Amino acid sequence: MTLKLLIAEDARDVAEVVAFGARMTWPGCEVTFAADGAEALARFEEVQPDLVVLDVSMPPPDGFEVCRRIRSISQAPILMLTVRDSTLDKVRALDLGADDYLTKPFDHLELLARLRALMRRTTAGPPTQDSTMAAGDLVVDSATREVRVNGERIGLTSTEFRLLEELVRNAGQVLPHQLLLERVWGPEYVGDNHYLKVFVRRLRQKLGDNSESPRYIQTEWGRGYRFLGSRQR
Repeated sequence: MTLKLLIAEDARDVAEVVAFGARMTWPGCEVTFAADGAEALARFEEVQPDLVVLDVSMPPPDGFEVCRRIRSISQAPILMLTVRDSTLDKVRALDLGADDYLTKPFDHLELLARLRALMRRTTAGPPTQDSTMAAGDLVVDSATREVRVNGERIGLTSTEFRLLEELVRNAGQVLPHQLLLERVWGPEYVGDNHYLKVFVRRLRQKLGDNSESPRYIQTEWGRGYRFLGSRQR
């Protein structure tokens, strides 16, 4: 299947660099460009891309708003680019539904590594003998990448799914922050705890969980997270 990539970036030279790297990584990759937020939303609806790269500071609506609108209708992986490197901006981007965030100027090899990691999390691996896991009213199917609570399908991004899958697969165990970051995001993310905090919060919201009285994900302060209950086949 040909990968479809949308690059929303008003600096054409930056967009071309991203496109060149993507085409080298995925030969035949179909790249669509957008120079502002309005065009990005129109192109997204038209192309239905598999992967999105968004610049935060493009003509309105800005990348944050475009990310929010895309995420309201699609679970396609989103990586955001920005010149702002504050933790608050990173958390805001992740809270709005972005899967990753990279500050300009960026290393081109790092950008491509992050895009590849996003696509790896998106692609389901071959079915395994225990591809379906259940814990109470929650069912996680690793083969179809579907999650259901009380029979109702819950839409998760690829990163949210990988995090939940890792927690459920190790139900009852405390998984340290660094271990989760390495397994879900990769070794280069081990020190970026804000990713984990934001994605756990997003998972809880979608699953109808409560951090004060958790049904699924329990915080072990200073250690990591534990999925409550025992996993069933």
